[in-house]
Amino acid sequence: MADSTQRASEEAPRQANPHNPRVEVLVLYYSRYGATATMADVIARGVESVDGVVAKVRTVPEISPVCEATEDVIPAEGPPYATIEDLRQCDGLALGSPTHFGNMAAPLKHFFDQTTSVWFSGGLAGKPAGVFTTTSSMHGGHETTLISMLFPLLHHGMVIVGIPSQETALLKTKTGGTPYGPSHLSGEANRTLSEEEKRLCLCLGKRLAKAAVALKDARI
Repeated sequence: MADSTQRASEEAPRQANPHNPRVEVLVLYYSRYGATATMADVIARGVESVDGVVAKVRTVPEISPVCEATEDVIPAEGPPYATIEDLRQCDGLALGSPTHFGNMAAPLKHFFDQTTSVWFSGGLAGKPAGVFTTTSSMHGGHETTLISMLFPLLHHGMVIVGIPSQETALLKTKTGGTPYGPSHLSGEANRTLSEEEKRLCLCLGKRLAKAAVALKDARI
């Protein structure tokens, strides 16, 4: 997956505009087998299709019930691990996780359990947010996972961005895709994203970017 920092740096000359300060959308996810990471990359492309907006792609480390188990500060591959400061600085958020028994995965939940200081300061209040997920079966809990991921975002006072019915891929998809956010039906073979799933990921990224631009200096 392309590193978001490199991608942002490559597009900086096109986006430079002294009258429109750079807007940043944080694409934050946990992925065990790579499908959610693929979705994150497509969503980042959708974010950066809007002029003046860049995507910062970040992940979270594994957690373990064994206290001695630790992760390196920098992952061996993929994007860097997210920090609480990444949340404070972002102008919008796309949050992604595979389904774990109809809920978000523990590593992502663990990260958000540490965001109390951001909640006290209102650091995410009024910023747009959307969610995405992957599941191995058609009825593996993608909709309940997406809805459960909205709860902490609502507590942080974020403005929820979904996918409207005007997006035709939402009506035609035979794999993943919901009004609550993009989803991917990976199956046991970890299949690639369908064309409809890609379009929905791009749609969410683009809508988040446009909302982030509109809300950057707003107080709601």
